[in-house]
Amino acid sequence: MSALEDLLTCLRFPSVSTDSKHRSDVRACAEWLKSKLSGMGLTAELHETPGHPILVAKNKRLPGRRTVLLYGHYDVQPAEPLNEWLSPAFEPTLRDGRIYCRGATDNKGQLIAHVSGLAETLSREGDLPVNLTILFEGEEEIGSPNLKPFLEAHREELACDVVAISDTGMVGEGIGTFTYGLRGIACMEVKVHGPSIDLHSGIFGGAVANPVTMAARLVASLHDEEGRVAIPGFYDGVRDLQPWERSSWAELGDGDAETLSLTGSPALFGEPGYTERERRWARPTAEVNGIGGGYQGEGSKTVIAREAFFKLSFRLVPDQDPARILDLAEAYLRAKAPPSVRLEIKRGHTGMAYLMDPHSPLGKAAQRALETTFPGGKIALIREGGSIPIVQAFKDVLKADTLLLGLALPDCQAHAPNENFPVANLEAGIRLNQALLRELAAC
Repeated sequence: MSALEDLLTCLRFPSVSTDSKHRSDVRACAEWLKSKLSGMGLTAELHETPGHPILVAKNKRLPGRRTVLLYGHYDVQPAEPLNEWLSPAFEPTLRDGRIYCRGATDNKGQLIAHVSGLAETLSREGDLPVNLTILFEGEEEIGSPNLKPFLEAHREELACDVVAISDTGMVGEGIGTFTYGLRGIACMEVKVHGPSIDLHSGIFGGAVANPVTMAARLVASLHDEEGRVAIPGFYDGVRDLQPWERSSWAELGDGDAETLSLTGSPALFGEPGYTERERRWARPTAEVNGIGGGYQGEGSKTVIAREAFFKLSFRLVPDQDPARILDLAEAYLRAKAPPSVRLEIKRGHTGMAYLMDPHSPLGKAAQRALETTFPGGKIALIREGGSIPIVQAFKDVLKADTLLLGLALPDCQAHAPNENFPVANLEAGIRLNQALLRELAAC
């Protein structure tokens, strides 16, 4: 099968890891990938976890060669809202040189590009220039809860010199992009409890605290009027950007205009003293991901709701500890809440920020591979605002840096309806895989 046919087949598996009704689909996708890798001449094995299986494959080991671990994930986000898709979410459709399907960019398009690059090299050469370990998991979209324990349990088997991942983005079409840093994450959900039952707002209004109002006040207090996070100690230890970073990112074009175009926002807003890219890639944030309470139906229902809620996520930068940030946030919210309500705070998943030296020998090898893949174009060195907690897990457990070489365009719409992946980037990814392994073998 061609690389495109393989990708279309992989995309047809609705491997939604968060939804139990798709558990068999997740496994079927893993089984298909195992068969694919075995058919290429690699040894491949599915490892069971308390959740979805982890696939590990290897080529034959030769002494003196560099060992590379290639990571990807075969699970995808839910496709809802289904009515916003222009074509069915799990029926890959080609339009204007792009493949539209859930998982096309995140992460099956990038994963299959690497698999296809390996298949071509193995077919032509009979082996790879490095000792390769492939690790594909099925739980990235739910925070990879079983990956770090798996790494710890198989530390010797998975030992490597470097990790390579394509699950990040490009700054623009044809611009090879090396991501050397990621923000970390810390999440929490807060419930604001008031009366024991919903109350008539006329009879009791003005005599008891309204949990919805109090939730809104707490959320509003998280930032000052200019967008800085107001939690005391939040910025302690945050590293300043390096001068070369600021100048390099400024050369990437008009980030303000690009973000306004991509988001449809009427204007930009954020921490003063930083550009749009600097805010997204290298500054910490506090975001409200959901808020609710009270009557949500048509028309009026004059009640004081017994409770309200809001969900928060903090994107963190190097030297910020997620547990400490959650401690600071909880203390701040409890101090701000009046005694007329009770807070119930539930902490969610966390992940450390990641940062490596892009000018190291491994970083230089990655850049040479990008220059080969995208000849004549500018190579961008960036950080990304998103979080991939497993990158720090690889660092902690395997003591290996990760090379993040993305193939997703800014308008790929990952996690949104009409997610898409250019066929040209599938082809570029095949070249990137081959160039990267050659460069890593030689450095």
